[in-house]
Amino acid sequence: MSDNLAQQATDTANELTLVEQLLKTLTLTQSSDDTFIGQSHDYVGARIFGGQVLGQALMAASYTVEENKPCHSLHGYFLRGGGVCRPVYYQVENMRDGRSLSARRVTARQFDDVDQPQIIFTMIASFAAYEDGLDYQETMPVYPNPETLLNEQQLKDRFVGKIPPALKERYLRKRHVEIKPIAPRDPIHPKPMPPKQATWLRIGELGKQSVQVQQALLAFASDFYLVGTGFMSHGVSYMTKGLQAASIDHSMHFHRPFDLNDWLLYDMWSDTTSSAKGLNHGQFWQDGRLVATTQQEGLMRLRIDK
Repeated sequence: MSDNLAQQATDTANELTLVEQLLKTLTLTQSSDDTFIGQSHDYVGARIFGGQVLGQALMAASYTVEENKPCHSLHGYFLRGGGVCRPVYYQVENMRDGRSLSARRVTARQFDDVDQPQIIFTMIASFAAYEDGLDYQETMPVYPNPETLLNEQQLKDRFVGKIPPALKERYLRKRHVEIKPIAPRDPIHPKPMPPKQATWLRIGELGKQSVQVQQALLAFASDFYLVGTGFMSHGVSYMTKGLQAASIDHSMHFHRPFDLNDWLLYDMWSDTTSSAKGLNHGQFWQDGRLVATTQQEGLMRLRIDK
């Protein structure tokens, strides 16, 4: 086998492993009629990745709703940072089951060092069956096709020489979602620019999954890049010294079916930053259809040593 083919085989095996890890993360254990347990994984560091909590909370709520009613909207608040070394307990409250709409409140807890439960996240989600009706959307924005772009892993090679040695290993880790930025930024020396960016993303080798799993995975992926959109006008990045950043809330609306095996366009922009917070918006497109929208407010506090 040639070196190129061997590398391709290794990459494929790694992708399958990453997909399996994602699906394992979204597979919750039921501990009572209304409580589900999710295991944590180090996706971005010692603190739980917000997308993991979003995806798991949505799965927990989906377990209690009729299968023909996928989520159409959710709004969650991140209240405390969770740790990847402990499981998360998701308690689901049935707020309403109507003929058309079902509503659930999800409260996520972790136990601290003295076994006291701490609420780290809360969410309300609404579910409804797909149905015919009035249908309108804007036109999908035009960007370069994903086949013409480099993915994150290929782009990292451009910047690896600039990364401090202590950060290189984590920086070079392969992400569980394949992402192709349309206009990559230099994370070490970012320049101020209009707060608008877009990426293509997909989860290769995902295979056939339920609508519920697809939605939970899109919620997971929606937390990448979004809060960083507000950084762009200020010329900062996650690697800027003194930057304190975190997600405060996250909302999503699911409009139309989609398939994460294929490329989705994630178009993002920020219209304001103030009081150490930035408001960011995003739209997911596939094959000309607007399939989901998202909005997130993020903490962005810059502490400069005097």
